[in-house]
Amino acid sequence: MNLKLIGFLLSLLFSIHAIAQESFYKGDEIREVKLTFYQTNWDEVLDSLYIKGHKERILADVFIDGTKYDSVGVRYKGYSSASINRVKNPFNIKLNYRIKGQKHLGIDKIKLSNVIQDPSFVREFLSYEIARKYMPASEANFANLYINDTLIGLYTNVEAVNNEFLNKHFTSSSNVLVKGNPEEVDLYGENSNLSNTPGIDSSSYFSLYAMQSVYGWGDFYGMIDTLNNFKHAISDVLNVDRVLWMHALNYTLVNFDSYIGYAQNYYMYQDDHGRFNPILWDLNMSFGSFRLADASSYYDGFTISQAKTIDPLSHYFDYSVYPRPLLRNLFEYSRYRKMYLAHIRTIIEENFLDADFVTRGEALAEFIENSVMADTNKFYSNADFQNNFYTTVTDLVEYPGLVDLMEGRTAYLSSYYGYQGAPSIDSISYNPQVPAAGDTLTITSKINNATEVLLSFRYGGKSLFETVSMNDSGLNGDEFPLDGMYTAQVVYHGADLAYYIFAENDSSGVFSPQRAAYEFYTIAGTFSEGDLVINELMASNKTSQSDDENEFDDWIELYNTSEAPIALLGLFLSDDLSDLNKWALPDMFIQPDDYLIVWADSETSQSGVHSNFKLNATGEQLFLSDAGSTILDSLTFPQQLDDVSYARKPNGTGSFTFLSATFNTSNDSATIIPKKARLVLDVHPNPVNETLFITIESQAKSMLSFYDAVGRLLYSNLFTAGIIQTTISTKGLKPGVYFSVLRSNDSLATKKVIKF
Repeated sequence: MNLKLIGFLLSLLFSIHAIAQESFYKGDEIREVKLTFYQTNWDEVLDSLYIKGHKERILADVFIDGTKYDSVGVRYKGYSSASINRVKNPFNIKLNYRIKGQKHLGIDKIKLSNVIQDPSFVREFLSYEIARKYMPASEANFANLYINDTLIGLYTNVEAVNNEFLNKHFTSSSNVLVKGNPEEVDLYGENSNLSNTPGIDSSSYFSLYAMQSVYGWGDFYGMIDTLNNFKHAISDVLNVDRVLWMHALNYTLVNFDSYIGYAQNYYMYQDDHGRFNPILWDLNMSFGSFRLADASSYYDGFTISQAKTIDPLSHYFDYSVYPRPLLRNLFEYSRYRKMYLAHIRTIIEENFLDADFVTRGEALAEFIENSVMADTNKFYSNADFQNNFYTTVTDLVEYPGLVDLMEGRTAYLSSYYGYQGAPSIDSISYNPQVPAAGDTLTITSKINNATEVLLSFRYGGKSLFETVSMNDSGLNGDEFPLDGMYTAQVVYHGADLAYYIFAENDSSGVFSPQRAAYEFYTIAGTFSEGDLVINELMASNKTSQSDDENEFDDWIELYNTSEAPIALLGLFLSDDLSDLNKWALPDMFIQPDDYLIVWADSETSQSGVHSNFKLNATGEQLFLSDAGSTILDSLTFPQQLDDVSYARKPNGTGSFTFLSATFNTSNDSATIIPKKARLVLDVHPNPVNETLFITIESQAKSMLSFYDAVGRLLYSNLFTAGIIQTTISTKGLKPGVYFSVLRSNDSLATKKVIKF
């Protein structure tokens, strides 16, 4: 093994060990990144690639906080922030560019921003830190970058929106991901505004959006079509609350290098429910650093004074120079406007009404001060850095002081119609305090000054929130009418119940908790893994047991091992890991120490409980999950035997084995059925040219034979039990179809082989 490979393996082991200990984006550390390029003219090559608009990378070694990684890929990052005339360019470093799996603290891509358009150095860091309270957003800290041992300067180190990010926040990463990132920003055009102006051909959108996933243009255009033409169905294709949070953050922080400005710098990820979720990106010009346009009242730009008083509903009350359907088509609904303003109120109250923002910014500026002073390639003076957090500094343009801007912005928004006058949610309780599956759960809240109150709830961690009205009418669990005590009743299923409340009146609304729906209240579930199990199945039912139609179909037995009833509503069975919600269990209960038989025959209209899928007697997987796609039980079963069940022994808790059937009863009395001898035949390559490599796995003696397409025996050999590897020469055979056949006792395995 060569030294380079040994070094990589050691660094990889170190990275795996360190993931659990430390985040690469830990806020109270400044990372050290040292690049050593293989080419002496690296800057000329990167400049050339940038000018041509190419995404290619060049090779370098990198030391990250002292740990070396070989053969990483480097290119410039961004569009306007890079320039061939700058020493301090932004960088995109791909650690696994040549060495698969190479990561540092779980990170395979490092994005370093050069802090242009921000004399304060803290705009991007503070913006992401605030955003992470309310929606999925990148982590960020700082890094000193060296190239060939020369300090280039202090950068912001921002987490990439990639598979790791998506898995962390959405528990999936294989769905559609699109970046609102036009190839060329049109200062007098629509850019990535999600309008349907380009037409119905998805290819017309290619230059306006960057598809980050392997597929998705059809789904993405479907979302655009719904947003523009079927407004009543917007919530089916968009996570509306997440969109409202994005708008609230952009308007509160005056972040106009975004959707609300030139309609760019955001992602859209389609979650497992088919809804697109916005993700913020590129926040270095927040806090009023970007003031060119908003496609509405200030279409030709705005001053710092105007930035403090920009109307957060200008695309509702005023006009849109260019379509902004993600604003205007949502704001047409009064409830969405109230929810949006409630989110703005939360951002203001939690970050700017007291001294928290100033204290945090001062501490951050002090923390990075030495590194900023050592950065001789920064775009602004030391005095600009020291002053810009508080007051405006002027370079080619004016950069607002963050404190000055947000004092004015806070005063304006705090007096905005709809900000004040919200209902108050004073207390929340539920009864019974320890609910059991099947109980009617009454959730009660003391609310003043409300005309309507909504309860949103979901079971499990991934399902969508359902919304019902809470009432103060003296009905459905409400004790006294018009006493300000609002109630709603839901059936408790036994799984974790997440919920939040929204109350509104004619002018304003309020959430509890305030950060809903990103945060919510939880009533812990009363049943856990192992309480409800897949206990037995039969995938080759010939004569064993018939259903109500006198048909001998596949069946699955579920068993409640707990001491309480378990509600099945909201639970699912599936034979497909990619579609865990394939078949919903019926709205019924399984009592303690009781069973339910599900006929797996795709005959859902027949009497009894019938799933919409069948079992495969040659073997497959089976999953029991909740509405949030949390797997409660699963198994992978092998090829099945006729009229023999595959079941747990001991009953409910044991491992699966072949048993005599115990339909709808305990498995403890069942007889274990010996399995047939295992027989495995593997051939490769296929198609084959000269030599066919064969692997045999058999629990008894086996005979391997090789035939041509008309059945003539070309080869035969007897092998002992065990795992055997052998070869057959096909060098002299004509191109065509052949068959490799393995026999052992009464078992047979066959592989078709193509000769070319």
